[in-house]
Amino acid sequence: MGKAGCVNGYKRPAGAGEEAGERQAARKRRKADGGGRGPEEKSSRLSAALFGEDCEISCDQLYELLKYAALGKCHNATQPSWCRIYHQSHLAGVVVIVLHEMSQLHFYKFYLQFKHLRKVFRHRFTLTPCANFLASLYGAGANLKPQNTAQGLTSTSSECIPKSSDLQCDPIIRKYGEKKRGLTSYTLTLEEQKKNDYPIKGSPGCKGYIHTECDQQRTDSSPLFGLDCEMCLTAKGNEVTRVSLVDAQGQCLLNELVKPESTVVNYRTRFSGITKKMLLPVKTRLRDIQTRLKKMLPHDAVLVGHSLNADLQALEMIHPSVIDTSLLFARNEGRRFKLKFLAKAVLGKEIQCEQKLGHDPAEDARAALELAQFFIEQGPAKVAELNLEMLLTTEKLAEVSQNKAALQPQGHRVQKQLNEPPHLSKPCFLDCLQVTGQKPLLLGRQELDSSGLCQSNLSTSNKQILQRALQDVPLSTFSIIQFSLGPEYIASHLPAGLCEKVRSKLTDMLTIYAGPFEESFCLKSVKKEFGRCGPIQSLTVVTETYQPYVCIQYEVLEAAQLAVESLNGAEVAGSCIKVQRRVTAAMLDCDVLIKELELDVENEGVIYVAGLKKSITETDLQEEFSQLQDLETLFLPKDLQSGKHRNCCFLKFQTSQSAVDALEVINGWTVKGRKLRSRNALASGHLWRWIQQMNHSNGKQGGNTLYEKTEQLSDSEQDTRKKVKKLDQHIKKLYRSLQNNTLCVVLFPGVNSMHGSQSGLGLMGIKDDGGRSAC
Repeated sequence: MGKAGCVNGYKRPAGAGEEAGERQAARKRRKADGGGRGPEEKSSRLSAALFGEDCEISCDQLYELLKYAALGKCHNATQPSWCRIYHQSHLAGVVVIVLHEMSQLHFYKFYLQFKHLRKVFRHRFTLTPCANFLASLYGAGANLKPQNTAQGLTSTSSECIPKSSDLQCDPIIRKYGEKKRGLTSYTLTLEEQKKNDYPIKGSPGCKGYIHTECDQQRTDSSPLFGLDCEMCLTAKGNEVTRVSLVDAQGQCLLNELVKPESTVVNYRTRFSGITKKMLLPVKTRLRDIQTRLKKMLPHDAVLVGHSLNADLQALEMIHPSVIDTSLLFARNEGRRFKLKFLAKAVLGKEIQCEQKLGHDPAEDARAALELAQFFIEQGPAKVAELNLEMLLTTEKLAEVSQNKAALQPQGHRVQKQLNEPPHLSKPCFLDCLQVTGQKPLLLGRQELDSSGLCQSNLSTSNKQILQRALQDVPLSTFSIIQFSLGPEYIASHLPAGLCEKVRSKLTDMLTIYAGPFEESFCLKSVKKEFGRCGPIQSLTVVTETYQPYVCIQYEVLEAAQLAVESLNGAEVAGSCIKVQRRVTAAMLDCDVLIKELELDVENEGVIYVAGLKKSITETDLQEEFSQLQDLETLFLPKDLQSGKHRNCCFLKFQTSQSAVDALEVINGWTVKGRKLRSRNALASGHLWRWIQQMNHSNGKQGGNTLYEKTEQLSDSEQDTRKKVKKLDQHIKKLYRSLQNNTLCVVLFPGVNSMHGSQSGLGLMGIKDDGGRSAC
């Protein structure tokens, strides 16, 4: 990338350094005299060279920005390496909006629905996805240690107890209500058992299973029994090797080793505690255990266990009445707490200790039983007040910090061998804010309580989060507001499927059809003429029609649009041709999308120029375009594989009018014998590189997506578009409520999972008097 004699869009005249020194001295004199700054001097300004290839930002770089914006030069905060904040001390505040489970892919999939975002924020960047995204924004280790009390991980501090209004949104309260109930209210229904893979009488998969014959009507005084098994992997699959049963008083009624029927493949000693030596003298078989359990259990017995379905499947037994503690202590999105965590957080007991060889099934059975008893005796409201999500989050963060500390010396040694500087954990600047009397605000999926502890939010409604943000953001100098489309959306829009949809539409927008041509037309002439519009990805002749047509796929959107605008109706290779994109249901809004991309704030003052010779250099272009007024930056795209530049470039001007004037001059301009073509940019910034990557990956797949039949828009897709539009309106409302001089950053964190990886996206700007980002 080259600069046209300017820095950050500002041309500094000779003697500017002296003038700047004089202005600084004058400001100091005014301050000493009690005078103030003028309105213009008080405005903060953001400058960032996010253009072309310099637009991919890491979480560490984002942390630099947020730390400096929040703290200034205090606490060792320095200007970020990739952008600059002028007059940081006059920032009214910093607001970060995080859109969970969303990536750059989502922004362009729902580009038309994000009407506010694309028209307000001038600066955009591709964001590298990272683990533990939220903590990466403000650093690790901010009082994020669980408070150990007599009740395990829980705290008796009233500050950590959720408000009664928040309790209504807790998954436990939503499932059971607040009032205490008898044990029969917590036994799994038949439908719940089927859903969670419990052995059911009459089910095809349970043929040969033994029924406990405990068919008597259950009451709230029916006896509870804790059950747990340990399994080994055999040639048959998972087989029971140890069974434990405890009664309601915690007395162990059964703790027996069991000889598997098949050959053991893996004893899983680390978890089961079973070794080959232990099983050698054992004579007890599964059928013996089944018989003993049938005799021991009363006819109205209720079995309790943690993920008890796995134990009953391994026992090959059917029991009609069960309480599953992994489902009893309900969580959002179908997730489950581990038994070890629940025992410590709720009961204050340490189980499954690392010092022991494997798990003790009697200990696990007793823990599950006591958890169920606690739930029944205390009621759902008391359980919800424990705020288990917050405790789990803080425990995990504490573990991560401990692991990093333990591994640090080893990591340093490895890095020294690689001649790389050691990676130090980032200190959390939220602590620094609290020390200076500034209370940070964290709303959404995770929150900060009054003691500064990070905790899970009990409210899942974007509307509720917005309402609280409108009230609390003005009171905070640093805020992180988290929104989400919800688990239903995430389940139905996996990255791979969404990527395929976006790639398909992108391919259609990059592809044009030209013709008809004569049977003996010159394909080389066609390629030469259309190549003047921009770099071509592929060119094929369509022979299924009466007369031949040519299908041309470009590498950049501007090239395809320029071909449609300049060559439709032109004479090419001896034929008057029509140039168009193919018409599909997904492409009906293509013209609207092109128009909105032109109006995108990121493309203001940017034009696309095509028809360059491939031998031309960046220096040549700077000399050729030096006469253009207010030229700020020149970007010459390069091929991702070869590194060679393409036959096009982007020019960025300081004002939109300068870009308009340049368009009139450049169209028809000849450079080194080649006639140039130009138009307004559509994808000049971070989007250009992303399109190139998508285009490249599509080419590797053979372009099959291009010819796939477009399906009718589903109800879920329509519903998602409405949700995205509503989300955009929430952000608009929040943005409008911000004070002037507030730095606002909107983040799509990106996705990094087993289903695929997608880059994130960041949009940022400082709000000015007009209600949009000034810079």
